[in-house]
Amino acid sequence: MSKRSSTPKTVSRAKASSTKVAGISKLDTLVKLLRQPTGATIQELAAATTWQAHSVRGALAGTLKKKGHSITSDVVEGVRRYRIAEAQA
Repeated sequence: MSKRSSTPKTVSRAKASSTKVAGISKLDTLVKLLRQPTGATIQELAAATTWQAHSVRGALAGTLKKKGHSITSDVVEGVRRYRIAEAQA
């Protein structure tokens, strides 16, 4: 029979950091960067949100697409840049 530890569990740093900074969510930050005319790279998006690159890619492919955003990417000077495609009128 194993003993249970009586010490309290610590909250991981990832869970301790808030997903909102000054009332702006990290997804809002992604949308803001992706709406720039030049878009943003995965590294820029990761730095702005403090997420890892695979988390940014997941947000682009999952959450933002489910919210109705159309994500496009282009290679500019050898670097892939992502942006939100605005609706053509």
